[in-house]
Amino acid sequence: MIKSMTGFGRCEKVTEQYKISVEIKSVNHRYLDLNIKMPKKFNYFEAAIRTLLKNYIQRGKVDVFINYEDYTAQTMSLKYNAALASEYMDYFRKMREQFGLPDDITVSMLARMPEVLVMEEVPEDEESMWKLLSGAIEEAAGSFVETRLREGEHLKNDLISKLDEMMELVTQIEQRSPSIVEEYRAKLEAKVRDMLEGAAVDEARIVTETTIFADKICVDEETVRLRSHFETARRELETGGSVGRKLDFIAQEMNREANTILSKSNDLEVSGKAIALKTGIEKVREQIQNIE
Repeated sequence: MIKSMTGFGRCEKVTEQYKISVEIKSVNHRYLDLNIKMPKKFNYFEAAIRTLLKNYIQRGKVDVFINYEDYTAQTMSLKYNAALASEYMDYFRKMREQFGLPDDITVSMLARMPEVLVMEEVPEDEESMWKLLSGAIEEAAGSFVETRLREGEHLKNDLISKLDEMMELVTQIEQRSPSIVEEYRAKLEAKVRDMLEGAAVDEARIVTETTIFADKICVDEETVRLRSHFETARRELETGGSVGRKLDFIAQEMNREANTILSKSNDLEVSGKAIALKTGIEKVREQIQNIE
């Protein structure tokens, strides 16, 4: 199936200890550009998060927002630095002896010394945390992909409709081309007869000039290639997958053929059809930019 590069997905996981919410949104981009905003405590998981998301996303500018709330009351613990406290006491004794000061050090005073008592965060269970986090990311990514698929289906239908319209234009150009040659021959013959004022017309010369003209304006190769490009694009759309780049290349080739038809044309009707083709191809290229 075809995926749009515009998508949105969200998931929230809540337990007795934690609440994790993941939000993913994207717009079109030539390559995959992942921008992850999350709490510092999840930085350790960044590489794993990127690897996980690449299973769901191939192209697009993707913003991922991860929020975290901790409901546990025992995330911090008090630590006593006995070695540092002992060092403080050694210096206090030296100061007492050096200056003859009374020894008035109390436990509460020692406890207030920097770094003697410190609050430390209790280490998280990384395995359990990753299980919770990855589950939320996968659910958000699944929802995200669903929105891309829905939008992709709309894009596919619209593009196929545009391809059908352009195929009809090619048919009209093919139907018009023989008439241009006949009209040119008739005009050329009439002009020659007027110039010769009733004298015999060199039919061989008329045929030669008409053949040269027909060869000059012939767009058979261009219309055949256009039909082939239209069919290839339709087949890629029906097959699905990450076909955005390939379709963009095909659209460039379509535009090349339409330009050639326009440059060869000296007929207003064909020129109008060629311009309509170029307009249609440009619309197709714009839509293709949104396909993954």
